[in-house]
Amino acid sequence: MVGKGQISHQFDGEPDLNVRAGDAGAKFSQISENVATGAKPASIHTAWLESPGHRANLLNPDSDHVGMAVVSVGDTMYAVADFTRAEPALSQSQVEEAFAALLRAKGLEIYPDPTDARAYCAQPDGTRYSGTTGPTFLVRWQGSDTSQLPPELVTRIQASSFHQASVGNCPPQNQTGSFTLYRIAILFYQ
Repeated sequence: MVGKGQISHQFDGEPDLNVRAGDAGAKFSQISENVATGAKPASIHTAWLESPGHRANLLNPDSDHVGMAVVSVGDTMYAVADFTRAEPALSQSQVEEAFAALLRAKGLEIYPDPTDARAYCAQPDGTRYSGTTGPTFLVRWQGSDTSQLPPELVTRIQASSFHQASVGNCPPQNQTGSFTLYRIAILFYQ
């Protein structure tokens, strides 16, 4: 912004915010940004508070990390604040264990070999299951939250007589941007 002498969230030829943050190593499920110029920090802060969009970014309860930079050039300060909801960078087995723990809490036993679930996870959506075990129900989804199962899946578990499940994690499919996503497959057995 200093080089251009103006403020902008993205200049020509520059990647968008989520790509820049991802390239810097951030892992996140949401991101927003405030930019401004002003003579003093207080004037920038006041301007952000008086702008509904900027104020919403400042007060967003889902944001848990902020990165800020201020550069002074003469009497002008250029400021940027990036707000994210940070997500951990989990290994394949850590993602699987997070969902296995959620399933155990629902009374299911976890099948010790994730091979078929991982293979099913990696298949494109719409592809038929071709594993070696015979699950009663299969499900795949992508998301960033490893602390809860999708609500429709919880409902299905409560209404079914599943006793065992196999959990697999694989790289997300059709991902755009740098948002943290995990792809999960769960195979359920009677």
